[in-house]
Amino acid sequence: MRITEEQHQEINVLIQFNLSSMQEGIKVHGEADSDIIAATCRLYDKGLITQEDGGYLTSLGHTAAEHAQALKTILLTSERAAAE
Repeated sequence: MRITEEQHQEINVLIQFNLSSMQEGIKVHGEADSDIIAATCRLYDKGLITQEDGGYLTSLGHTAAEHAQALKTILLTSERAAAE
């Protein structure tokens, strides 16, 4: 199963959150790329963030963001190891 472009955009939004502070959210402005705005709305509809334009991670959203950021780290580390 492949990741869809919509899922890719949602992951991109999730990795923008600072996981070290539950009191730090994000704000997606109206002039942002339409794909990012749509992804943010979908994350809100799925219950992963608290507002349609960003806000804070919910408990489930925090878990999803942790996994997304961990995967990014693993893939970057693997790329560096392969290049050496």
